[in-house]
This record gives sequence, structure tokens and C-alpha cells, in this order.
Amino acid sequence: MRGKTIVGKLTVNVKGFGFVANDGGEDVFVAAENLNGALNGDTVSVRVSRGYGGRVEGHVVKILEHANQTIVGTLNKHGGIVTATPDDRRIAQKIFLPKFNGKFAAGTKVVVKVTAWNPLRGTVIETLGKANSPGVDVLSILRAHGVDEDFPPDVQAQAAHIEREPDASEIARRIDRRELKTVTIDGADAKDLDDAVFAEQRGGEFFLGVYIADVSHYVREHTALDAEAFSRGTSIYPVDRVVPMLPRELSNGICSLNAGVDRLAVACEMILNAAGNVIDYKIFPTTIHVHRRLTYAEVDKVFGGDEALADCAENLNALRKIRELRKKIRAKRGSIDFDIAELKVILNAAGKPVDITRRVQTEAESVIEECMLLANETVAEHTLRKKIPSLYRVHELPSSEKVDTLNRLLAHFTLHLSASGRDIEPRDFQRILSQVKGLPAERVIMSYTLRAMQQARYAAENLGHFGLAAKFYTHFTSPIRRYPDLIVHRMLRASWSSPHNLPKLAKRLDEIARQSSERERRAVDIERETTDLKAVEFMQRFVGQQFDAVIDSVTNFGFFVALDNGVEGLVRAADIGGDYYAFVESEFALIGTATGKSFHIGDSVRVKLTGANVQLRQLNFELVSPVANRDLIARF
Repeated sequence: MRGKTIVGKLTVNVKGFGFVANDGGEDVFVAAENLNGALNGDTVSVRVSRGYGGRVEGHVVKILEHANQTIVGTLNKHGGIVTATPDDRRIAQKIFLPKFNGKFAAGTKVVVKVTAWNPLRGTVIETLGKANSPGVDVLSILRAHGVDEDFPPDVQAQAAHIEREPDASEIARRIDRRELKTVTIDGADAKDLDDAVFAEQRGGEFFLGVYIADVSHYVREHTALDAEAFSRGTSIYPVDRVVPMLPRELSNGICSLNAGVDRLAVACEMILNAAGNVIDYKIFPTTIHVHRRLTYAEVDKVFGGDEALADCAENLNALRKIRELRKKIRAKRGSIDFDIAELKVILNAAGKPVDITRRVQTEAESVIEECMLLANETVAEHTLRKKIPSLYRVHELPSSEKVDTLNRLLAHFTLHLSASGRDIEPRDFQRILSQVKGLPAERVIMSYTLRAMQQARYAAENLGHFGLAAKFYTHFTSPIRRYPDLIVHRMLRASWSSPHNLPKLAKRLDEIARQSSERERRAVDIERETTDLKAVEFMQRFVGQQFDAVIDSVTNFGFFVALDNGVEGLVRAADIGGDYYAFVESEFALIGTATGKSFHIGDSVRVKLTGANVQLRQLNFELVSPVANRDLIARF
């Protein structure tokens, strides 16, 4: 390979070195001194050679495309020269601001447009505020990912002219379902209500109506609204705010299925037999009038015996029965339920974290989930059978390499993901998760099992959904907050009113699938980063205290531990003491070279929090004892 030149995307580590992915073999290591001004994410041309120990190394010879057109940083001044230090630690250079003429205040967060690359120069295009001001920390993460909460003037102007109530002539063209006592069931703070449901038992069968906001009626092709929705791809839910895909006039207004008002919707009405299988269905445009806006907490009380919602009791009881039937069907076919408690940071009015909770799905949430899953499957199968071009939510088989890695880990717990010479099936993963239910290592094994999976994505062809063990799956139920759902509605609409337009609309499906998948990943990154930020800020008050923890991953520089409240941090191998600990990859462990003492994934340990760095979003621990004495441990 010596002397060969490859082209690829550069990934830079916080320590300064980087790697370039090499489709033809081993990834190419690039030392910090050989980056030649290239930054994380840049597309580069690299001349490859062999380094010490035969490692494939490279030298950046040309930057083909710059990834960082804008950079978020903090203002500094040295000898009259104003610079910005990038928030992204993978960018080690300061940005010189030769034309800075604003009012200088040290510690101010700014967005810089890069004008020259080596060395970095730029101009300030937005001042975000002092680093310690409320909300600036989250705002900085949004800007670092290129997200602006405000809508462009033309989009906002178009939203302002959208009707506030459905047009009477449009209502007259639709099948009327306003007589049904539909309900919405959401979190107490939800404002963008996509879905309403109604169910009743009819003899030995069930009727289930899932009614989804008809966003496609208001957001049409070739409009500023549609272009902006495509660009955003999804609503984003950082820890302290909502960044909607659509202006609030639509997301909280005319599109939201608010109680007590007429709303346009797309219906997926299904007849289920006594076993819970769909034996008939209809999908059509409708008008509904939501009877009640219910919260998960209210519905859970009803399921617990509360009689406060007597006028909804029949509907809710039928929904509950459908949920039980559908869960049994999904379990039988091997659907994998990753019952991972979601970490939630509670903030006060000033944006300061006051608590961390582990949010576990309630029965009411499960009822809505089962209804939405069934509607998504039904619509996906409908588009395929009717040969309507559409988008699908696909989840492909895990790679054999990832399955092998997972099996090596499971072997340490006397478990094995056995395929017995056949292709791996969802039920194989389901069996493992059921076997570790309630065990101390459950969370670790569940996490590694999740990592073995492929990443779900959008595609213009139906490839099935491995995790759900579903032959047909799409996203139809959240068009207010997800662009792919809006597109599925648009394709359905065209099939009813103008089928001749379907081939033209289908031409963009691959592009929309790629964009939507990328935007979804961006949203997930933002939500994770902002939650981690506030979690570390919350943990600052506990520095010096001891905690019960479980080792959930091991590296050559230490091991990461997870506390009972869900936060994670690092115990460095160099700080353990008493031996030199080497990372043994095959054992998923750090093992002392002299004593043989080991630290494996899944082991319980007692640790002391020694540092909580908010800027780096990093918790550092030191080992107290390999065996936890829970009576002496700080609890949440």
C-alpha cells in the first residue's frame, strides 16, 4: 500500500490524531503533525505508508472539501488579538478574528464563519451570549450542529397565512368521523398532537381507528414550508426546549389534533379478530373532533382502577385489550423489546438541573405504541400491495462481525446467541434479553445487544424491520414532527386524487430517505449531547461521594461505569493502582499483569466521583472497591 493515495472522510480524536476510513482495508492513521490543516469531518486525499509496527499511516496531501463552514467558540483576547477557541475539542486550533469590531467580553459564545483554513481565520456572524447565561450552553450545541430555531421570513410568512380552522368545503369532501369519541393520549407537556385513537369491542372482534394529523393538506410540494421541513427533517427535543420541524402555527395549531375543535386527518381504521390480527382495514382522508385530550398519567390511573374518566372507559378498555393482543403477536414472531429506561434531566426555570430520573414506559404509553406500530405496519403493507411508491422504515440484519463480537461477550455470562447454522433471527435476541431480565448485568447486555444491531434508516424500498420482526414497516403516525411521515401521507394523497403524479413524486424518494436518515441522526446527537451536558452539571454537587456502579464498557485506557441513575463516567486504568492493567479485548476486561486481578464488563464496583467537567461533558471516577457495600453508598 506504500505510496498509494486514498480519498476519505477524516475523523479526528480529541488527542489530535485522526483516521481516514479505507474501504479497501485497514483505516489509515494520521498523526497530528500530518493533518496539514485538515479538520474533523473534512474530505481529504491521503498518501499512505507503513509506520511503526506495520501500522497503516498517512499524510494529508490535499483537503478536498471542508466540513466546518461555521464553528462555535468562546472569545479570548491576547495582546490585542481576538480569537475564538472552538467548543469542539477535536479542533485544536484557535480561530483568529482579524476584523472583529464588536464589543469584546471574555467568555462570550459566538458563531464564527470560517474565511481561511490554515491557519484558521473567520468573522463572527452571531453572538450567543455569556457561556454561563441560561440556555447558552444548549444553544451552542444547536449551532454547532447547524440548527437555528427560527424559521426564515418566507416560511414564517406562509405559516401566518395558513387557515386557523379547516375549510368547510374540504370537510364536505371527506368521510366524516366527528361523531366518534376519539381521544389523544400524550405527555402532559406535549403541544404537537399527531395522533388520536378510538376503539371498541364488537362481539368477538375489535374496531381500532388511528387518526393522524393531515399535515400533507397544509404543507404542499414546491412551497417554502415544504423546503424548510425537508431541510430540518425532524423536530428536535434538546433537554430544555423543542425545535419544531414546522412553525408553531401548524405544529401547535391547525395541524395539532387539539380537543374540542374540528381537524383534518388521515384515518387508518382496522378490524381485528379475537386474536388481534387485522382482518380488514380502510385508509382515507377524514375529519375528526377530538373528544378529550388525555395524559399518560390520567390513563394509567384509569388502568389502576380510577373511575374519573367514565365517558372514555369503553374506549380505553378496548385499547387496553388490543394492546395485550398485539404484544402477544409481536412476542410470538420475535419482536425485540429494548426496555431501556430513558435518562431524563429535570430543569428549573433558570435551566439548572435539579434531578435525574429514569423514565420507564408506562402501560398507557405502551397502549399508544402498539396502536401506532399496528397502523405503521398496515399502511406499509397497503402501499406495497397497491404498488404506491413510498418511504419505509427499514432495519436490516446485523452483520456477522457484530454478532460474533456479541457472542464473545455473552460467553462470559454463559450465554450464546445461537443461530444453529441458520440466519440470525429477531427471536434469538429476544431470548437473550428474556434470560437476563432482572440480573445485575441486564443493562450492559442490553446495551451491547443494541450495538450489535444495524442502525434503522429510511429507504424507498421495503427491506423489512428486523427489530420489530415485521415484514412491512413505515413511519406514518408523526407527520408534524417527521418529514418521512409527511411524505408517506403525500404519496397516499396522490394515490387517491392524482395517481398520474406518483412516478414524478417517486423520483425524489431516495434523496428524501438519505436526508431524513441524516437529520434523524443529527437530532439524536443533539438530544444526547444536551442531556449529557445537564447530567454532568447535576453531578457536580456529588463530587467526593461514593456510588454503586456497574462496568458497562472497557478500553485500553480504563473502564466506563454506569450509576443507578443512568449517568456514566470513566475510571482510568492508570489511577487504579497496585498493578499495571492491560486491556484484553477477547476478555472484555482490564487484567493486572502481575496480580491477574481483573475488571470485566458487568462487574459491580464502588467508585468515588472525582471530577465533573461540564465543558467536556465528562465524569471522572476513581475505584474504591470491586465489591459494592450498598449501605455506605450515596443513593438517588
